[in-house]
Amino acid sequence: MFTTPAARRVSVPFLFAFGLACLSRPGSVHGADALWRKHVVHQGSQSLTAIAGDFTKDGRPDIIANSAEKTRLFVGPNWTEVILDATPGHDFIHSETFDVDGDGDLDFIGARYQPGLIVWLEQPDRPLTDPWPLRVASKSVNGIHGLLRGDVDRDGRMDVLATSAQPVDTPFPESLVWLGAPRRPRTGALWDVHAFALKDAPGLTHYLGFGDVNGDGRPDAATGAKGSPSPYGNYFAWWEAPVHPTQPWKKHLIADAQPGATNIHPGDVDRDGRTDFIASRGHGLGVVWFEAPSWREHAIHATLKEPHSLIVLDMDGDGDLDAATCAYGAKEAWWFENDGRGRFTNHLVARDQEAYDIRGVDIDQDGDLDLLIAGRASNNVTWYENPRLAVAK
Repeated sequence: MFTTPAARRVSVPFLFAFGLACLSRPGSVHGADALWRKHVVHQGSQSLTAIAGDFTKDGRPDIIANSAEKTRLFVGPNWTEVILDATPGHDFIHSETFDVDGDGDLDFIGARYQPGLIVWLEQPDRPLTDPWPLRVASKSVNGIHGLLRGDVDRDGRMDVLATSAQPVDTPFPESLVWLGAPRRPRTGALWDVHAFALKDAPGLTHYLGFGDVNGDGRPDAATGAKGSPSPYGNYFAWWEAPVHPTQPWKKHLIADAQPGATNIHPGDVDRDGRTDFIASRGHGLGVVWFEAPSWREHAIHATLKEPHSLIVLDMDGDGDLDAATCAYGAKEAWWFENDGRGRFTNHLVARDQEAYDIRGVDIDQDGDLDLLIAGRASNNVTWYENPRLAVAK
């Protein structure tokens, strides 16, 4: 049994932030740690997104990545390549996976940034030989940088949250949306799009976080936006879900003056029973966390250049929330070890590696979380083997 990326995420996963103003409780740096062993899945073309799951029904993790306008399945553990889709223009910037059609296996959801497009690929009965039917979920959302799965309306079925960052060519300009799959998605019907932040998310929003921030039992959402100074960008914010999630959600600013804000995830960082946020400034500098309820800012790694990707999860299995990133500016991957009280020790995982996307998954099925990275200018898909369990043995 292996752990999918979504299974280890906080609340249902993913993402953002920046701030040099508050440097209290900075993370200590262990750059001398042994680097994690690198495994190359694919080399030779730019990849912006990669995700793992059992896409072949054999109980072992596989990887789906998009590069050079091709969606490729890499079959574990040897990473044999199968082309799932080679439609011109299908260059996906982000992806998700869950059982869209309710048949018990994982499907793939991919998003193109501009012109906006969300599609899903149905896993067939014989995934290595049968074609994967491709269906359009939406063409009305434009400027999609982040996708995130989550049960927004709490009906027991997964939905998709997405950014709609472009101000033109969309009925949802500078907005955040969620999409519900139709009851019979194989018919090819477009998914229902609900704007929960209609024209209320200016700046270039990136990735999304999802979880109950205020303790009312309803999952809320968060994002980070780079761009011009607040209110037009460079901020982190969360949106409070109403009783009926198809209605507008209430916006709450977490922090402004956050140059290059991209990722933010909710979670109880210091285990005081309140929901905090871990964030990264993926087009700026730094990984930080914001302490509830005042959103006091604490540095985790203040100087890391362009940590575009971010995951928040329990990397070492000790019951508290850690984080990991791969910074495309620094060309370094790091994981940040939480002591349970919001004090972090920073561990260097890899050098000379770029990324737009990072996931935590037990790829080698040894009981700990490894890191899957889609290399942007590195032109690769790689995974880095977590050495902690081997050391413990």
